[in-house]
Amino acid sequence: MELVNLKDASDAVTFAEAVKKGLGKHQGLYFPKKIKPMDNIDELLALPLVERSIKVLSHLTENELPAETLESIVKTAFYFEAPLVQVKENVFNLELFHGPTLAFKDFGGRFMAQVLSKITDGAPITILTATSGDTGAAVAHAFHGIENINVVILYPKGKISQLQEKLFTTIGGNIHTVAIDADFDACQQLVKTAFDDPDVRDGLHLNSANSINISRLLAQVCYYFEAMSQVPAEKRKDVVFSVPSGNFGNLTAGMIAKTLGLPIKRFVAATNLNDTVPRYLKTGEWAPNKTVATISNAMDVSQPNNWPRIEALIEQGYLPKEILQGDAIDEEYTQVAMKQLAALGYVSEPHAAVAYRSLMKDLQDDEVGIFLGTAHPAKFRETVENVLGQPISLPQALADAVAKEAFSADLPNDYEALKAHMISLLQDKQ
Repeated sequence: MELVNLKDASDAVTFAEAVKKGLGKHQGLYFPKKIKPMDNIDELLALPLVERSIKVLSHLTENELPAETLESIVKTAFYFEAPLVQVKENVFNLELFHGPTLAFKDFGGRFMAQVLSKITDGAPITILTATSGDTGAAVAHAFHGIENINVVILYPKGKISQLQEKLFTTIGGNIHTVAIDADFDACQQLVKTAFDDPDVRDGLHLNSANSINISRLLAQVCYYFEAMSQVPAEKRKDVVFSVPSGNFGNLTAGMIAKTLGLPIKRFVAATNLNDTVPRYLKTGEWAPNKTVATISNAMDVSQPNNWPRIEALIEQGYLPKEILQGDAIDEEYTQVAMKQLAALGYVSEPHAAVAYRSLMKDLQDDEVGIFLGTAHPAKFRETVENVLGQPISLPQALADAVAKEAFSADLPNDYEALKAHMISLLQDKQ
């Protein structure tokens, strides 16, 4: 498989190289040089999740990984379901929170961890990643205990839910967490700066597990196929996906699935008040505002890293621009949507509620709407209980995490402070 740096076409790598590097030169994203459509989509959709995902990922990576290796990776990574749950007539939620950390990022995080463990042959690696909530837990649990891999997770202090924080700051071992006194965009920038610093990038053998890593992105393609497999064949050409969007990896994966031949009619990029993309789609002007804190905090991103990949799909002629529309939902209507879903008998957290609200604003009578449920409602228990006025119980994974002691360092939004901390922490482990 050949991937090209979207900022420097001369920087071309294999799938394994892209996974190990994370980011390319000039902080560029790696993207497939060519995406070939798949044949026999209906036959694929008749297969079970794991068997189908092996075929999809083998096709995307152009058989770069040996068949037995890829089969082992997928079977280990995707051991949980992704059910399509009906909310009302022709409207469904794709529940992506049945993995070990109760969030959609378990798909990408576990796949990446297994890939890296197979292709690095025991060489030391430091995973440096930023999280706006769910990535941290998914990455921490996926990499915990893997030999020769250390993980450093940056997160915005006081800007993610306490339950989200507990899921990844209580693990210890090879998982190291740092609370940064800033917002998520600042955490992302610290990660990018580290990749441009040879002392850290080369000295600590740096890699990233954010959705900028191509392995996470390709893994997420698989659950769009899983969703469509649960839609009656005669309705598949009328499916609209509404995707709660922060860093835009989730939506990018859906658009790759469409490029492969999945018969998705169109997409809605649903954001909260951090509406850079919806405004851009309407005006053509890329004008990020200062990040605003919202109750859908995992989407509090004003400069989404994955957007260049979506633009590449459109500019390279894979998909028409019209297939995507953007919509921003404010705090009031996020809560309205949560109450509307509860009235239908479905308890939702804020991110899925944003996607539901955007979907319902323009879904046509002859269309089937699917909005993505990216996290279990209990991960946002305080918000859900406050909005709905009813208690919700904690799944066992969360209940266990709450009782544990957190291990986390506090640092200012200062790269030199982070660099010194990482070198002190990890240099003797390389």
